[in-house]
Amino acid sequence: MKRLFYITSLLIISVSAISQNIQFEKYFVNKTLRLDYMHAGNSDTAYIYFVGLYEEPYWGGSHKNLIDTFNYGQYKFEVFDEASGKLLYSRGYSTLFQEWQDTPEAKKIDRSFYESIVMPFPKNPIIVKILQIDKQNNYHSIFSYKVDPSNMFIHRELSYEFKTYDLIKNGDPANKLDIVMLAEGYTKKEMKKYKKDVEKYINYLLTYEPFKSRKDDINVHVVLSYSPESGTDMPGIFLWKNTLFNTSFWTFGTERYLTTEDFKTVRDVAALVPYDQIYILVNTSKYGGGGIYNFFNLCVADNPMAPDVFVHEFGHGFGGLADEYDYGDDSNQDRYDLTVEPPEPNITTLVDFAAKWQDMVPDTVPIPTPAIRKYYDAIGVYEGAGYVKNGVYRPSQHCLMRALGNRFCPVCQRAISKMLDFYAD
Repeated sequence: MKRLFYITSLLIISVSAISQNIQFEKYFVNKTLRLDYMHAGNSDTAYIYFVGLYEEPYWGGSHKNLIDTFNYGQYKFEVFDEASGKLLYSRGYSTLFQEWQDTPEAKKIDRSFYESIVMPFPKNPIIVKILQIDKQNNYHSIFSYKVDPSNMFIHRELSYEFKTYDLIKNGDPANKLDIVMLAEGYTKKEMKKYKKDVEKYINYLLTYEPFKSRKDDINVHVVLSYSPESGTDMPGIFLWKNTLFNTSFWTFGTERYLTTEDFKTVRDVAALVPYDQIYILVNTSKYGGGGIYNFFNLCVADNPMAPDVFVHEFGHGFGGLADEYDYGDDSNQDRYDLTVEPPEPNITTLVDFAAKWQDMVPDTVPIPTPAIRKYYDAIGVYEGAGYVKNGVYRPSQHCLMRALGNRFCPVCQRAISKMLDFYAD
């Protein structure tokens, strides 16, 4: 009887998996549709203006987990079948524009940023909607666009012909987390150095849990995307380099913040391989980096602290994790509405702590938890996180999302592991 139950269970699981794949096959082909747009406005307003559509040859995402279950990020896009109105695909993400809105400059002028979203290529007409979340965690639709896959104006050519190779290949991209590594500020003669740098940093990432235990769930694709000049822009010292992705330190006036506004080129180059996450390795020894959820990750190659930065930024870009430090003053006190839970899995306002890591706090640990030696290794609720000094709490006194030189705390490990489950199921 027990054996019959086991076989029946396997059949149910198999049929369920097949039906999920059939749904993908019914609505999509195994390629990518990219929708590019301009995100414009100021500190109080935001508008999205359509730019163009692109067909890319690979789809790196899951064929099964098509609907986002995390609701991380400041934005989400949804894909609906036009004929039936059925939700086919969704993903949460954050953007550079949204970060700029919190700067003093955004209170003075309007600006625009190039952005894009990617989805499986549809067989039939779809409606794409972009939604923005407010501080009360309510989504508001800010853009809607109909896509006919037979549209002759969908760009179907690749813009670049860089060589690629697989550093790690553990299986079908549909069942793995696929990371694409892009070279920035490496000349053609420096590709040998770039290959060594990529191997160094990926190997270092895989020493961190939960990636260490989940190595078989990860593919790493490498693009040999060389630049005319070596290095990156450093506006603070008036140093400018001609590089492929136009990366720059001093993003929004913060010296260590290394990003790029040239997201079109980033997407064009990443299209050479299947991918879920984009990681740009920048050929410089200056300290810095950046990571934006489901947008991109950047890290420098030659700074002594770069290995920890590399993993920390991936915690943002892939795991949707918040920084667990604060600035020690009230400058960011209005960043979160303290009457609701923040979206990030590793910070809490205690409004709905049961939805976060309450189950991981020992009965002997008080809530909130004083940051004293007695609880140094304990999972608890420590005040000061998400750049906010009061009312926002973190799970650990020593986590990589709080300070370099640490490992991911158990709460962050669990959050990352759930994300790996989503991509590698």
